[in-house]
Amino acid sequence: MRKKEMIAMLLAGGQGSRLGVLTAKVAKPAVAFGGKYRIIDFPLSNCINSGIDTVGVLTQYQPLRLNAHIGIGIPWDLDRNYGGVTILPPYEKSTSSEWYTGTANAIYQNIDYIETFHPDYVLILSGDHIYKMDYEVMLDYHKANNADVTIAAMPVPMEEASRFGIVITDDDGRITEFQEKPEKPKSNLASMGIYIFSWPVLKEALHTMRDESGCDFGKHIIPYCHRKGERLFAYEYNGYWKDVGTLGSYWEANMELIDIIPEFNLYEEFWKIYTNSGILPPQYISEQAVIDRCIIGNGSEIYGEVHNSVIGSGVVIGEGTVVRDSIIMKDAVIGKNCVVDKAIIAENCKIGDEVVMGIGRDVPNRLKPSVYSFGLVTIGENSAIPEKVQIGKNTAISGKTTAEDYPDGVLDSGETLIKAGERV
Repeated sequence: MRKKEMIAMLLAGGQGSRLGVLTAKVAKPAVAFGGKYRIIDFPLSNCINSGIDTVGVLTQYQPLRLNAHIGIGIPWDLDRNYGGVTILPPYEKSTSSEWYTGTANAIYQNIDYIETFHPDYVLILSGDHIYKMDYEVMLDYHKANNADVTIAAMPVPMEEASRFGIVITDDDGRITEFQEKPEKPKSNLASMGIYIFSWPVLKEALHTMRDESGCDFGKHIIPYCHRKGERLFAYEYNGYWKDVGTLGSYWEANMELIDIIPEFNLYEEFWKIYTNSGILPPQYISEQAVIDRCIIGNGSEIYGEVHNSVIGSGVVIGEGTVVRDSIIMKDAVIGKNCVVDKAIIAENCKIGDEVVMGIGRDVPNRLKPSVYSFGLVTIGENSAIPEKVQIGKNTAISGKTTAEDYPDGVLDSGETLIKAGERV
């Protein structure tokens, strides 16, 4: 019997609705990050750097780009005859057909896949966090404590603790209490959504809790294991970890990459981040171009000014255009004499000449104030913006727009422009 000591199950089916138009047509783990990567590259790279060569990727929402990006796992050395990477979408069974209704339900529906490898341990990961972690060290901690469940946890500011699952531990790191997004947290040690389970313990918990509505690790499986008296331990992590679940945190995490001394370093030799990047020509910087504190992707052509920005591959920035504090994703084209201030422009967008973005008052977005905020202009993929229009702050645009869509040539701050047939 061939077996794997530990396999990883990577939950990558999330819609990421708080990223607004960025995830209207693509799952959050497939959103571009850092000029050349996608968010899912980080947990996948962590797996292979930690010696884990068997990864099940559970997809659901808009999986096309994610599936194409992962392929058979070649960039991450996960193209294996036994193990490797496997895409696990929901599937029809003989008696029923159902979507994944919660994080634990998704794992429960793939018990047969896990059993194929007869693992001792199962690592549960989320596909939408930016971080580097050696899961092998966490497994050593799990073994040393003879744990049934180990939860990776990190300290967060007390005022933010109610957003997370909170663990309370004794002096040995054993979890004495678990609070799921409590109003009054008893500690600031937050669960990172990274778990190692001894497989028999997880399997029994999944079978027992299988009929729970929306069966979830934080709400159902962890509390069940705790009530049953299993040995739960917290593995405290103190490195960089970012949940890029909002436009503000996503923009901020990208901007942190271009700090003079970045808190999150993409250039370390000993812990590389791998990705599926195409065969591209070098970047071209024209004589009149001005660039400072930027990441510029391969195949890009810069004829204007770019300051403090993250530019993806194949991007064109026209003459006389000034881009500041922005994220411009793959294959976007920005015309001549534009001003782009604090914008997120998704893949394959076309911006006409003399467009001005990010002007006016910082007023809340009228349609979705909690999503389109932080003073950003957000433009969904494959969108088109006609020439000579002005776009305010906290705005969102999706679709091929024309001059008629902009009264007096302006989209005021706080407004949303979604063309018919587009998702918001």
